[in-house]
Amino acid sequence: MQKPRMIRNILIPTALFVLAGVAFADDAAPKPKTVIVHAGHLLDVRTGKMLANQTIVIEGDKIVSVGAYPRAGAGPAASGPKMPDDAQMVDLSNATVLPGLIDAHTHITFNPSFGYQTLAISGPREALTGAKNAKITLEAGFTTLRNLGASDYADVALRDAINAGDVPGPRLLVSGPALSITGGHCDNNLLPYEYHATHGGVADGVEAVQHKTREIIKYGADVIKICATGGVMSKGDDPNAAQYTLEEMKAIVADAHRLGRKVAAHAHGAQGAIWASEAGVDSIEHGHLMNDEAIATLKKNGTYLVPTLYLMDWQRENAAKANLPEYSRKKMEMVSEVGRTAAKKAFAAGVKIGFGTDAAVYPHGLNAHEFAVYVKLGMTPLQAIQTATVNDADLLGWSDKIGTIEPGKFADIVAVDGDPLGDITTLERVKFVMKGGEVVKNMYTASQK
Repeated sequence: MQKPRMIRNILIPTALFVLAGVAFADDAAPKPKTVIVHAGHLLDVRTGKMLANQTIVIEGDKIVSVGAYPRAGAGPAASGPKMPDDAQMVDLSNATVLPGLIDAHTHITFNPSFGYQTLAISGPREALTGAKNAKITLEAGFTTLRNLGASDYADVALRDAINAGDVPGPRLLVSGPALSITGGHCDNNLLPYEYHATHGGVADGVEAVQHKTREIIKYGADVIKICATGGVMSKGDDPNAAQYTLEEMKAIVADAHRLGRKVAAHAHGAQGAIWASEAGVDSIEHGHLMNDEAIATLKKNGTYLVPTLYLMDWQRENAAKANLPEYSRKKMEMVSEVGRTAAKKAFAAGVKIGFGTDAAVYPHGLNAHEFAVYVKLGMTPLQAIQTATVNDADLLGWSDKIGTIEPGKFADIVAVDGDPLGDITTLERVKFVMKGGEVVKNMYTASQK
């Protein structure tokens, strides 16, 4: 009978100590910071309504409420909802406020360098380049990116560093190395045979692509990228030529979707785009050489098109300093000649459009120049803005997290002067950026009280 009493004498004080420790930990837990944003004008990107004099209440990294002040013209100090005394006030009363922008096709760990000079760039160096580009892109107003292709999982490392708070940058969904056939776009075709150089995503045949898809997911990919046709910046392939077979792409998509990853397919030519859409990919990237059949296939299957169009303008306007290899220059001229026509047809046909830039083909931070191209090809400014907000949120599978300024969403907010519904180029001059309730950039600070 003495033994249970002894055990009880030990356990009770120990339990009290543990409970006291839990209570102490709860007391010590930091209270989420409250931030109050006063928006002179707030664009509802779903409806296109421009709402005046709105209050956005943020706790921690999430929006908890959005609504009008009780009287027109009221400032942050006016009567309204009861706010904590230590709340941070952000005055955007002279600005137009929108959700943080999304770019669904970047190469954040690459710089605009092409051809043989890229062989000297190591995986660690690529990740550090990505840290620089991530900050630039975030300050340009893009709070979420989908990165489609990086060497040695450099984008996985960058994503994890951003999530840990080690470096500033957008939210990242990353692919790691893109899947490619041997010798195709996304393989390493710059070195002769004796080097036996092969890119990390190369796989041929159904069994091999299944294994490669699983391997890439194992090492941290959020999304799978496949190269369904040849490309522009690669040597020795044809952008019109389909690469993976329909059966190979079906195998990739089946494994990726079963394991909870979406699939993005680089595809310029029509046949590759058709096969990729029929295989069930979630988006076609580029689509510059698509014909009417390919456009109809995307429409039928509900496949997103991410058209990446501004790169053509930038390359044409900066041909001398772009320094493209001759093989890339000729292919860029070919896709530029017809790329806009294909995109315009897709817009008119009602294909779902996502916003993506292929940044790294031109300098990072210029991403918002893509909007004006969409408007020139027939979109309204609101439709163009929707591609980089609600559409991209849907494409990424993050509609419950980003894309609108609504309660429960991440507090990702940008602000500009003027009205982007009247002049879409205002989005090229973002003056305020908030990611997850933290102010990243504020050019209105001088007017803050």
